[in-house]
Amino acid sequence: MNTKKTILIIDDHPLFREGLKSLIARNPGFEVVGEAGNGRKGLRMSKELKPDLVVMDISLPDKSGIDLTRDIRSLLPETYVIIVSMHTKINHITEAFRAGASGYVVKESAAERLTQGLEAVSRGEYYLDSSLSHKVVKRLAGLPEKEAKITDVRYEALTPREQQVMRLLAKGVSTKEIAEKLFISPKTVENHRANIMNKLELHGTMELIRYAARLGLIDVDLWKG
Repeated sequence: MNTKKTILIIDDHPLFREGLKSLIARNPGFEVVGEAGNGRKGLRMSKELKPDLVVMDISLPDKSGIDLTRDIRSLLPETYVIIVSMHTKINHITEAFRAGASGYVVKESAAERLTQGLEAVSRGEYYLDSSLSHKVVKRLAGLPEKEAKITDVRYEALTPREQQVMRLLAKGVSTKEIAEKLFISPKTVENHRANIMNKLELHGTMELIRYAARLGLIDVDLWKG
């Protein structure tokens, strides 16, 4: 007997949550087990319910859905996250995938695409409701075609945020751009950079790039281009 996949919805608009619940209810393979209107409650309910999937928006009143995705995936690696957002800019999409999301659906097309996205993500696939292919999504997200086996204890000592900043630094992204992407101050980026270099025992950007390439975190040829 097949068990329904459980879903937690995190979105600050009650009417949209109701719409999502009605849409999901049409598919007998899924069941909404909870809903939250902000990041704090969403994280708490994720811990309590341990859902198979989390459907959430990026723009939450107290926390970025991208950061919340990272938190949930860190705590519950078996829980898949699919973003349903009004944002269509490529930087929002790539950051969502980098944070650990497996799917991204634009709100205006949720009625047509959400079920398809949920089914794909449930199978362990990536899903994006556009003409971009699975391989392109991986490339945009900066993921290697085969999952990198990161065993260096120094890398594992970095916090999730430091790992994120490290990848961006290794790709040649400037301090200002990193600050804008992560919604933090340039000074905070510099502090993260100092901690990263200290923990990894690296001296300079080129050493950081070589280190990231060795772990399979970046494509050096893409960086050079």
